[in-house]
This record gives sequence, structure tokens and C-alpha cells, in this order.
Amino acid sequence: MQSRKEEYIIALSRQVTLRDSLYMVKRILVIEDELDIRNFLKELLIDEGYTVQTAEDGIEGLTLLKKAEPDLVVLDLGLPKMSGESVLVEIRKKYPHIPVIMVTARDTTPDIIRGLSMGADDYIPKPFNADELLARIKARLRAVNHDEEKIQLGDLVLDPKSFDVQRDGVSIPLTPQEFKLLHYLMINKGNVLTRDMILNRIWPNSPDVETRVVDVYVGYLRKKIDNGRNHKFIHSVRGFGYTVKE
Repeated sequence: MQSRKEEYIIALSRQVTLRDSLYMVKRILVIEDELDIRNFLKELLIDEGYTVQTAEDGIEGLTLLKKAEPDLVVLDLGLPKMSGESVLVEIRKKYPHIPVIMVTARDTTPDIIRGLSMGADDYIPKPFNADELLARIKARLRAVNHDEEKIQLGDLVLDPKSFDVQRDGVSIPLTPQEFKLLHYLMINKGNVLTRDMILNRIWPNSPDVETRVVDVYVGYLRKKIDNGRNHKFIHSVRGFGYTVKE
């Protein structure tokens, strides 16, 4: 039989592991057509511990964004196939919570004002200082950080600080993967998350995991969250994925 001290250490290690996997590895999408700059940004961000995807044009960038929703987008304006302005408009319509930092050669005051007024969170002219860019990325990620915020949908409450989930005041024990999945669904309430988006967010370093695993874990959550309740939070969107509704 485990002592109280051993039980505490196990519980604490579980929380640390869960916190690391949930919050510390941030995903950044770089949309930049210049190969040298794109590769430089990728190496720079990977060295800082981020997970990085890159795209060389606007259409590819939006395609990657839909497949695996990033925590932040670094966006060039002068893109082929689809302008950076058009990409920004699409991001703001469908993913208003994702911060976007423009990195572009268009450095006049009117250009900066236009970019910010269109919805960019920050604007850095080229050539840029790498340390300044990293500092601004960290600032934007902190601004949207959900680590310390309780999330509530009706009588369902998720607390990222204590890793506690309650419905109608009763705690619901979840595994780390179930907690991560519920957290991802709840911070995107009302938005449909595809299976690929969920897979790439919850299991980003497991290329052998198939999308059917998403269905299995959603089933686990439904049994714990919605079974026996008149109001169901977790909904299937046929042919697309899942969403939670208040």
C-alpha cells in the first residue's frame, strides 16, 4: 500500500507531466515565401522550443492552419497565390483567437496602420531583429494563455490550475489525454474541430496515431461528461468533427 507521501508525489508528477504536454509546447505557423527567411524563422523558433510548420504561399498556409490549428501565426504580406492581407482576413473570420504577427518589407506608417486595422496583433518590418521577434511572440502567447483561467459552459467547469473538471459541482476524474481533449474543445466552444485538427493538437508527436483514436476518446469523454444528462455538451458534426455547445 502506498503512503500518503508516495501518493502525493505520484499526483504531483502527473500534474507536471500534464501541464508540460498541455501548455509548454506551442505551435507556430510561418507563412513566408522567401526560402532563406522561412528556413531562418523555422530554425530560430525550433531552437526556442516551439513546434513549427511553414508554408510558402497563402493558400498552403490556410490549408495547414485548418489541418492543425496553431497557437500563433507569423505572416508575410507579399505572398504568391493569395496575398497576406487576404490570408489575415480569413484567419480573423474563422480563427479570431489566434494571434497573428506580420513580418513584412512594407514598413511605412500607412502600411503598419492598415495591417493593424485589418486585425494583425503585431507588425514587424523587415529586416527584423531576431530577439525582438521572439520577445513579441512570447508576449502575444502570454496574452492569450489559458493556463490560469477557469472555463465554464453551463454547469461544466474546467480548472487548468488544479486539473479539475466538475459538472453540477461534482468532480469528474479524467485521464491526461481526456483532459487535454476537453480543454481544447472548451476553449473553442461553438467552433467545429476536425478530427485532423484534434489529432495534430492532442497527439502532435505521434504520427502513427489514426483519426479513429479521436472518436474513441470523444466517446470516453461523452460517457463521463454527458451520459445520463438531459443537456449534452459534446456534439458530432457529420463529415467534419466535433464541437461543444453551451
